[in-house]
Amino acid sequence: MTGPKPSVDRLGRLLNLVPYLLARPGILVAEAAADQGVSEKQLREDLELLWVCGLPGYGPGDLIDMALDGDRVTISHDAGIDRPLKLTQDEALALVVALRMLAETPGTGTRDVIERALAKIENAAGDLADAPVAVKLPANAEKLDRVRAAVEGGHALRMTYYTAARDETTERVVDPMRVVMVDGRAYMEAWCRRVEAVRMFRVDRIDAFAELDEPSAPPPAAVPQDVTAGVFRPTADLPLVTLRVGRHSRWITEYYPVEDVRRNGPGEEWVVTMRVTDLGWAQRLLLGLGPDVTVVGPPELLDRIRAQAAAALDQYSSPAG
Repeated sequence: MTGPKPSVDRLGRLLNLVPYLLARPGILVAEAAADQGVSEKQLREDLELLWVCGLPGYGPGDLIDMALDGDRVTISHDAGIDRPLKLTQDEALALVVALRMLAETPGTGTRDVIERALAKIENAAGDLADAPVAVKLPANAEKLDRVRAAVEGGHALRMTYYTAARDETTERVVDPMRVVMVDGRAYMEAWCRRVEAVRMFRVDRIDAFAELDEPSAPPPAAVPQDVTAGVFRPTADLPLVTLRVGRHSRWITEYYPVEDVRRNGPGEEWVVTMRVTDLGWAQRLLLGLGPDVTVVGPPELLDRIRAQAAAALDQYSSPAG
């Protein structure tokens, strides 16, 4: 993806830069830039910004100060940024609750690491960690346990499944292969006899299922997918959608895989291109976003949205029965 980079990238770099420079007084600017993964020009711009950062009051003793001697830089005053991070009560409690929830999530492979981190934070939080907060998992956790047990049972399944991309519910027979967690969601990977291919089924979209007497027997061609980069893998044969996106809908570039992002002139509008599995899914998504997003293409998607918008207007103009 190309286009504007979020300011949070620079903020994170600046927060790391001060302790990095404190540990390396007199380091070459070029060497520091290489370590930080930025150009020397960008690093010098970051240093200029650090010069006006510091504690409230913003006097000479409050701001970060440094000596930039030719090609070498040394932090001479850190304005307290080397002090240990302290969480507020609300922040500590939120972190404890989040870790408790994560520790109870089925399929989490690093439970021991989570529990060690939780123990350290609870110890540091003291009495706050004993606050009467109940962690309750979603109802889908029970369904996940039943699906996992069925998969481990080694039988084929007959299930009713909701496909959000086409907004339809189908019945199909599958040969389960495994249950995986991707981006906080549980999926059952299986050979689908209906389409004769490996598919990833979201557990929360399995409406009902029943174990069959026959064993699960995926064919040799059924190979587990690599899900390290996510479940959806855009390919060149999928429809390409082009949008003009306003400021308040830019979140879609973070939530969905996109192919390209670029500014549309001097304003705040972005031009976004993305692959979608189904134009019907794209139609429902974009109608829900309202006037902050304009569809540029493909023509078929434009025709779908115009037709649905016209039908909606007809409903409003028709007299009530």
